[in-house]
Amino acid sequence: MSTIKELYAYRQMIFSLVKKDLRGRYKGSVLGFLWTFINPLFQLIVYTIVFSKILHNDIPQFYLYLFVALIPWIFFSSSITVGASSIVAQKDLVKKIYFPRMVIPISYVTSCFVNMLLCFIVIFSVIIVTGTGINFLAVLTLPVIMIVEYIFSLGMAMIASAVTVYFRDLEHILGIVSMAWMYLTPIVYSKDIVPVKYHKLYDLNPMTPIIECYRTVLYEKQVPDLTTLLWAAGLGVFFLIFGAVIFNKLQKHFAEEL
Repeated sequence: MSTIKELYAYRQMIFSLVKKDLRGRYKGSVLGFLWTFINPLFQLIVYTIVFSKILHNDIPQFYLYLFVALIPWIFFSSSITVGASSIVAQKDLVKKIYFPRMVIPISYVTSCFVNMLLCFIVIFSVIIVTGTGINFLAVLTLPVIMIVEYIFSLGMAMIASAVTVYFRDLEHILGIVSMAWMYLTPIVYSKDIVPVKYHKLYDLNPMTPIIECYRTVLYEKQVPDLTTLLWAAGLGVFFLIFGAVIFNKLQKHFAEEL
């Protein structure tokens, strides 16, 4: 409870770090903030060409099927991979002044989350331009799905950022783990191609129900069964609490290690 109160007291610092990260992400580049939209669009083009033209599939409107899953995945992947080095990246700040160190991973994950929300502008633009339609009742469930993903991502990021201070190789290991995790999640393919006997094991991946709920809302235009998110939500809360405990224990010697 004391940690929550302290974080609330430093809420303005979180907002400032989020704005700083968003503004500085593409600072000095010609296109600047437009890269927020260009990066996922180019990834969409590459994956669409590979998986619909070269490796053929029968999924209608594959570009949309992929895009509505790719954007949430980029948020999650960025939160745990780049977020792992967030404390190390802010070492000068950590050494100079006192503030709850948890502010750093929270602000970074929140920055990635805001970036995802901005990319959803592109998703809805594509849906409107292509005339595929929107189920407004289904869209009302998006905040629930996003909150579940945010909590899970934040919990993972807090653990990764704290451990990386002591074990710098973790940042690179997580890059490999993230790549493998992506192909174990139905992003570039349908879950239907997974043998039925592996479905229960497959569903242990908390990102599977999260991605499928996004797709149900934005691609299938249906209200998702939010009970499928219970496993991901429960695991997210567990990692958030466990991450906070681990972070608080490890942060005592951050300055020495940095």
